[in-house]
Amino acid sequence: MIVTVTPNPSLDRTYEVPALDRGEVVRATGERVDPGGKGVNVSRAVAAAGRRTVAVLPLGGAPGALVADLLDGQGIEVAPVPIAGATRSNIALAEAAGVLTKINAPGPELSPTERELLLETVRSQSPGADWIVCCGSLPRGLAPSWYAELVARAHAAGARIALDTSGPALLQALRERPDVVKPNAEELAGAVGRPLATVGDALKAAEELRELGARAVLASLGADGQLLVTGEGTWFGAARVDAVRSNVGAGDSSLAGFLVAGGAGPGALASAVAHGAAAVRLPGSVMPTPDDLEPSAVTVTAEVPADRPLREPAP
Repeated sequence: MIVTVTPNPSLDRTYEVPALDRGEVVRATGERVDPGGKGVNVSRAVAAAGRRTVAVLPLGGAPGALVADLLDGQGIEVAPVPIAGATRSNIALAEAAGVLTKINAPGPELSPTERELLLETVRSQSPGADWIVCCGSLPRGLAPSWYAELVARAHAAGARIALDTSGPALLQALRERPDVVKPNAEELAGAVGRPLATVGDALKAAEELRELGARAVLASLGADGQLLVTGEGTWFGAARVDAVRSNVGAGDSSLAGFLVAGGAGPGALASAVAHGAAAVRLPGSVMPTPDDLEPSAVTVTAEVPADRPLREPAP
């Protein structure tokens, strides 16, 4: 069973458009409404893989009620933390050429009482969990040290932690030694304070995150693949993708694939790559099922192509 924690969830509307012309009326060719937030997406991907998951998240107002209803409809157990503010609503515009524009609202501000209730709800849901997955940005009212506190509490209770966040929240949490962190290339660059131009640059940055406390680093490099850096070894994985429809939630799907495959070693990396590749072929933030996966399109090797330039260098 996998527990996810999403401190700043959302109600996500995705519109598919031929092209985005600023200042013009753009007619959508498709529309989806999904429960959003990185941890929520991990729960959705875990459920799509046929595994049990519990989503812990603060919810408020009509958007929050709709998020809970949508998750329930997907067979996901929800452990809600009632809050006074309304859950945020986000918009994504997916162009036919594969370009995605996202507009993310800031979200509500959590009170000290709501902050503590969120931690207590995680504690109450932790017994029996294989993983606790902490994901996304922190809402107003939660200090950058909040994830560090959550990791410390979870480890004290004997749970394994997967963390997907960025900036000061990531750096402060590293001191509590999360079991795996999942940055993308941009987040890696931000964590080490320098640009990344090659796969080797990303590898060096991931190694530095391990030196700062991460026990393992699962780094998403977009179309260039993924890196897994652990104390037992380093592996590089990639997949052939013929057409990208939407990359919303692809990284979250990758993390789910990694965890449902055990959360360690090259086999779990192959599962992560397969889930991420399947996600980008689907509309909006639809999460892949086992039928959507193409394991034969995935390659995993211990020989990291360090000199390979990143197609999307991280500034």
